[in-house]
Amino acid sequence: MRTILSVLFVLVVTTGINAQKHTCCSMSSTEEFAMLTADDDFKKSHAEPLPYVYTDDLGQMVGFKTPDGKTANAFQILTAYKTDKWLFVFHEWWGLNDHIKKEAVKYFEQMKDVNVLVIDLYDGQLATTREEAGKLMSGLDDARARSIIQGAIKFVGKNADIATLGWCLGGGWSLQATLMAGKQATGAVVFYGMPEKDLEKLKTLQADVLFVFAAQDDWINREVVNNFQADMKSAGKTLVLKEYNAVHAFANPSNPNFDKTASDDAFIESTKFLSKRFFQKGG
Repeated sequence: MRTILSVLFVLVVTTGINAQKHTCCSMSSTEEFAMLTADDDFKKSHAEPLPYVYTDDLGQMVGFKTPDGKTANAFQILTAYKTDKWLFVFHEWWGLNDHIKKEAVKYFEQMKDVNVLVIDLYDGQLATTREEAGKLMSGLDDARARSIIQGAIKFVGKNADIATLGWCLGGGWSLQATLMAGKQATGAVVFYGMPEKDLEKLKTLQADVLFVFAAQDDWINREVVNNFQADMKSAGKTLVLKEYNAVHAFANPSNPNFDKTASDDAFIESTKFLSKRFFQKGG
């Protein structure tokens, strides 16, 4: 009887360990980042957004079909003439609010000949408190987000050259969108988002990456960056790093603790990076 019980105990423990390993290894980088919402310090690091209403005439909300049979939303800014250059912008954990629209306009005006599509991963939902943002970020369905991005890629067309940019939650999805864009990808800008950790996926990357991070970030920290740098090197891909002596979310204009100096420099670096990649892609 003791022998049988011992065998059963070993089986239960082994099964539990294997299940735990499977859960760990099967978790995507975006899902891992979403788990940070359980960290009170992470939530507190995001000051609740200052009020702002977007009143510029540039841009309008548009809808497009997604492969899962639904419709997605985006804020679109088009150039005065036809171009196949597109910048996909991904919002922070607050959602596609007016602050993000304003940032998208900044990039549009600086780059001039590039269409901008700010993709709404939350399907119209917005957060104004940390608690709301945490629920939206942790509740974001990975499959739905990927379907939205697939729909956006189809929306801009098979001839489009696609660059991506995002902050925090959107930083991670910026990189994922570039992976999904395949040969249409032009370049990715990631502001303190969770990098992809699957080396085999990184080997499929078709564009260079600019990774912007903060020296005082407790989550997307030096260890995370170093590991990503090593993975990109192993995958044979180009990674440009830009570090600032700042904290997480330093480039968020809705943040009362917004670091303007670091943010302005990061804006210049990211627009230079994107413009160069668009030029290399086809003029």
